[in-house]
Amino acid sequence: MRHSHPALVDPEFYVPGLPADYVAARYGISAADIAKLGSAENPLGASPLAVQAIRERLHDLHLYPSWTAEPLREKISLVYGVEPERVMCGAGETEIISWLIRAFCEPGGRIQMPGPCFPIYHLFAEAEDRVPVLVHDATDRATMAVDVDAYIDAIDEATRIVFVTNPHSPSGTWTTERDVRRIVEAAPEALVVLDEAYVHYSDTGGYIHLADDYDNLVVLRTFSKAFGLAGLRVGFGVGPKPVVDACLAVKPTWNMGVLQTAAAAAALDDKDHLDATVAMISKGRDHAQIRFAELDRFRMVPGSRSNFFLVEILDPDTDSSRVFEGLLERGVIVKDGSVSFRGLDRRFLRCDANRPDRMDRLVDALADLP
Repeated sequence: MRHSHPALVDPEFYVPGLPADYVAARYGISAADIAKLGSAENPLGASPLAVQAIRERLHDLHLYPSWTAEPLREKISLVYGVEPERVMCGAGETEIISWLIRAFCEPGGRIQMPGPCFPIYHLFAEAEDRVPVLVHDATDRATMAVDVDAYIDAIDEATRIVFVTNPHSPSGTWTTERDVRRIVEAAPEALVVLDEAYVHYSDTGGYIHLADDYDNLVVLRTFSKAFGLAGLRVGFGVGPKPVVDACLAVKPTWNMGVLQTAAAAAALDDKDHLDATVAMISKGRDHAQIRFAELDRFRMVPGSRSNFFLVEILDPDTDSSRVFEGLLERGVIVKDGSVSFRGLDRRFLRCDANRPDRMDRLVDALADLP
């Protein structure tokens, strides 16, 4: 059978963090003893208010949901002060990213992103026969932060979409509001997609308000991280009504089920769970920084304002794949940078910020490696 375009003949797939049960079975380790630090999941679990909302809607499973997830759109509009028609809801941010690529970049068009970045940006671009442009020169190799001047310089008249992740993945570094505005204003003919998946850990309110100021900006958020709903798949975007309308036209009609919309709407009211999650991540991240000072073969790259951070391998006699496997044998799951992020070489791992005891497991396992 013939494929529609070459990218689908031998496709590259997204590499998620390994599940704990796989590692338990492979290495004979109790699942309770595994520190899962490769998926940026919420260590406190799901929002209790979201769980209760799911229980209350189980009797509605025979009903078709609102095709626009209207109850959730309305709740988001109230929480963030935007009109409901400027909100779109998807099965995670990833689904919305696929709509934006399809609706705002023609086949063969250029989509700009930092290098390295969240792999879905370039994987979806290639699957849709668009051209991903990873701007590796815009990554400062010492801090792993995005050099905004270099990133702006890469935008040209052929650029259709510009991705900005804040905090950035995989580094967790932060881009100021001034610099985000500079990027948006440097791309007046392109759609700028500001991905704020991890913004709750940044000690800021994020930049959804910028969507009021520009007609070429969409801001994305997820319920997978701070709200603990990764297994439900819920995300949303805020932008100009014409952008939202175009995405509604290309999305699957009933993409959001009643349990997804009910749980996410309830989670937005769960301030106690959100605050406890952010406090736990901040405490664990600070604890990790202290513990990494004990190591001389590995460096915790500073500056993360997310629920993960990069670890640089300073020992020239090993690499990320060998360290990754060594950690698995010791019951610690992280991400091998060379496998998970295009352009992130074999000198880096991405590790979740998590409870202090999980950070101890990570540092102790690194210290134990031969």
